[in-house]
Amino acid sequence: MWYVSTRGMAPRVDFEGALFSGYASDGGLFMPEELPQLDRETLCQWSALSYPGLVKELCALFIGSELIPKDDLNDLIDRAFSRFRHREVVHLSRLRNGLNVLELWHGVTYAFKDLSLSCTAQFLQYFLEKKEKHVTVVVGTFGDTGSAAIESVQGAKNVDIIVLLPKGHCTKIQELQMTTVLRENVHVFGVEGNSDELDEPIKAVFADTVFVKKHNLMSLNSINWSRILVQMAHYFFAYFQCAPSLDTHPLPLVEVVVPTGAAGNLAAGYIAQKIGLPIRLVVAVNRNDIIHRTVQQGDFSLSEAVKSTLASAMDIQVPYNMERVFWLLSGSDSQVTRALMEQFERTQSLNLPKELHSKRERQECEQMAVMGCDGCCVELDPGNCGPRRGSMTGIPRTARGRVGG
Repeated sequence: MWYVSTRGMAPRVDFEGALFSGYASDGGLFMPEELPQLDRETLCQWSALSYPGLVKELCALFIGSELIPKDDLNDLIDRAFSRFRHREVVHLSRLRNGLNVLELWHGVTYAFKDLSLSCTAQFLQYFLEKKEKHVTVVVGTFGDTGSAAIESVQGAKNVDIIVLLPKGHCTKIQELQMTTVLRENVHVFGVEGNSDELDEPIKAVFADTVFVKKHNLMSLNSINWSRILVQMAHYFFAYFQCAPSLDTHPLPLVEVVVPTGAAGNLAAGYIAQKIGLPIRLVVAVNRNDIIHRTVQQGDFSLSEAVKSTLASAMDIQVPYNMERVFWLLSGSDSQVTRALMEQFERTQSLNLPKELHSKRERQECEQMAVMGCDGCCVELDPGNCGPRRGSMTGIPRTARGRVGG
């Protein structure tokens, strides 16, 4: 399978090329040149699979056996999930009144990003060992990405990781997870500014293709396609656990509430939807509501300032994965996507064209909503919880998704 930039000016690459990239050389993000379509028979076959089994099938579909043979791929994914605390890796808790919570926190750092980053690190090691190469990973983080990325590659001889951490903007636990790792290949720096201000110099670095090539730089932020690919499995697993039956025509629709910051998880869900999974996306954001304004009004513009909440990983005004969403909405039109993103980068303000915004409105399986929760830790209503589970306390990101449910 080939991957192309959302802006259409960079050479197409295979999965390995997309994996080892940050931004594409033209400033865009890599996406599959063509999306496969899953039929009912395939969905029925996949419905019996475990979460790791679904990751294996999706990765095989988007990577190709010519790059990673199926047996090798399966071994890499098994190794990636070997340290997860739950035997299912991902678990669905069934509460009351049709409410379910997908537990994505059973990895080493307790962040949902452990799932995609553990797999991505295994793919990196596979290619690096074959070619005897070394890479330097550059990560900007507001919390969970940094600690999960460090955990996935710490101690690796062929990977150095540089993590840029905005001072005072992440939880104490996540800061300690990053700053107490005493490995020679882990380098953590405190920087001034918010997450969006941090993204600007990182993007500028990756725009210098000569510098990137000289120093073998890459990123493990969600600009990396491998992160999006693995996260698609969340939606398939949730769907198969929640769908009452696959014998109906059409297949039943399942609503999934997605708390999001940089829109990586949203992009994964939207792609899952595009390749045939019958889900309805309800996207929950905090007071940094650019995604909400984009969906409701077509207004993809910066506010005056980033608003701080307890869900610091969601305190983002520039959700860069929306570029992938725009590319999909435009029918994979890289010229349209490039014009939109270049205007946004110049002016920090963008009104979506009416035809693009109206196309979004016609999508019956989409809904995005801003939640009226300021990042507090919310205890899920015990009245909605099953007798065996009792009450469940959600971190701010989970709590925001619960309000959406």
